[in-house]
Amino acid sequence: MLDLRSRFVCLGTLTAADDQFLELRDADLHDLRDSSATRETYVFDSRRLGIRRNRKRVLVARDELVGIAAFDDVVSD
Repeated sequence: MLDLRSRFVCLGTLTAADDQFLELRDADLHDLRDSSATRETYVFDSRRLGIRRNRKRVLVARDELVGIAAFDDVVSD
């Protein structure tokens, strides 16, 4: 799970990283402006229901990154 500076959250499998980008496969790149859900609610629901894959591959610029966490580290309380 990647938390980004913008109103996006990206969920998927981290497959590569270099000094500029992180690569995720089978990813859900979600624009939080498209729903009423908060970032926390969206991530928790995705943990509970599964990732809603909408991209085969996503490159995320490291300078957009605020946080990175394993899905197993998402807590419900």
